[in-house]
Amino acid sequence: MKVGYRFFLSWIFSAIVMFTLFYVWHGVFLNDFKRIQFPLVWFVTFAAFTYLIFGAGIYLLYESQVMKKIRNFFVRGVICGVIAGFSLFMVATIVNISLTRHLSMQHLMMDCIWQMTEQIVGAMVIVLFKVVVHEPQIEHA
Repeated sequence: MKVGYRFFLSWIFSAIVMFTLFYVWHGVFLNDFKRIQFPLVWFVTFAAFTYLIFGAGIYLLYESQVMKKIRNFFVRGVICGVIAGFSLFMVATIVNISLTRHLSMQHLMMDCIWQMTEQIVGAMVIVLFKVVVHEPQIEHA
């Protein structure tokens, strides 16, 4: 895998978009940030780093040999987003269950659907930059 403008732009912008969606969903819509027991600055900082890692992970998944077997770039992006979203949902649920007593099946399903949606949007940002950003290929003689 060649690391260039395409990687950096898609990685950073997908992380920003996913973080923004996360912040609006949990901070504004659900108002979850009021329940945080430590400084909000720490939480937001950890979340920002998490989404940077996740953006790079989704890009690497998108570029993996297994995913390259899927020729349609849009379908590949959706599948990468679903895998990434479900993975994040599983990790977050394990942590959340240890901190929360009252989780309903409805809450878990809504959270799972949201995580997959959020990561699908992040993966689509990666797809967009893969299509739009042109990196000239060096020809080997």
